[in-house]
Amino acid sequence: MPPKKKEAEKPSPLLGRFGTSLKCGIVGLPNVGKVPAYLHVTDIAGLVEGAHEGKGLGNAFLAHIKACDAIFHVVRAFDDDDVTHVEGEVNPVRDLHVIHEELRLKDEEYLISKTSAMEKTVVRGNDKKGRPEYDALMKIQDVVVNQKKEVRFCDWSTNDIEILNKHLLLTAKPVIYLVNLSEKDYLRKKNKWLLKIKEWISTREPNPTIIPFSGAFESKLVDMGSSEAEEFLKASNAQSALPKIVTTGFRALNLEYFFTAGKDEVRAWTIMKGTKAPQAAGKIHTDFEKGFIMAEVMKYDDYKELESEANVKAAGKYRQQGRNYTVEDGDIIYFKFNAGAGLTAKKK
Repeated sequence: MPPKKKEAEKPSPLLGRFGTSLKCGIVGLPNVGKVPAYLHVTDIAGLVEGAHEGKGLGNAFLAHIKACDAIFHVVRAFDDDDVTHVEGEVNPVRDLHVIHEELRLKDEEYLISKTSAMEKTVVRGNDKKGRPEYDALMKIQDVVVNQKKEVRFCDWSTNDIEILNKHLLLTAKPVIYLVNLSEKDYLRKKNKWLLKIKEWISTREPNPTIIPFSGAFESKLVDMGSSEAEEFLKASNAQSALPKIVTTGFRALNLEYFFTAGKDEVRAWTIMKGTKAPQAAGKIHTDFEKGFIMAEVMKYDDYKELESEANVKAAGKYRQQGRNYTVEDGDIIYFKFNAGAGLTAKKK
């Protein structure tokens, strides 16, 4: 008998909403120095300790975070007498604790309220249909309330994740840490807080993403023309952190690009990671998905190295892919499709 084919491993379910119109929220205490961006980013006003109870902007702040799919957590690691700190002095480790705890406490408040309401119908009312969701929420509540952990750091079953994605808890969202330095510290790549910040974050989560940047430095670049900015970067022996911040935020949202190219233009299309070729074609036009025949694919890196489509083909790196092909970040694709598919009604 021929050996059985190994079944392809199913990808693990993901926490969060599914779609391509996703956004990151920038959070932090007031006056930490937020950064302009070219990703779909919501700049959320600074919060203070006790925000989960309504202090400061309180509930409005937390509602804005709930509407986001990932978090840029900005912490201040620069001294400036002209920019006051809400706590009186700069201490990014303390600030990290405040933000994390406010988000966890808001999740705690939500879970206690939700499970208390469900108890009346599920436990007392013997609602068997609602029992799986209630049990999952009680398990999640134990982690958040009793163990005082954040949702994204725990291992959850597929059923648990389906429930979590329904409730969109704040501590389930991926976090990217942005450390705002003075221009001087950014250029010399040194700051007294960086190691302490990394140590604090690393004790709470594995493999955190921490990006140092300088709001003052980036502001200078924004005000310059392209040639002036290029000369300034060369003279400073430095690079803008914005491209890294944007691409990291993009990955945190589980998104990627593919490209299409014609005589007149090149277009980048946004899709979720794991998207199959027909569904990627559907991002361009629904008819492309309905009548999908194949995708002719070359990799951006191959095109960049070999400098032309003809050279990519000559090198044997131009591939024809079927409907089971999973599109990868940076693919350059030419879709072939049946223009009449799905356009005429089926005969009864």
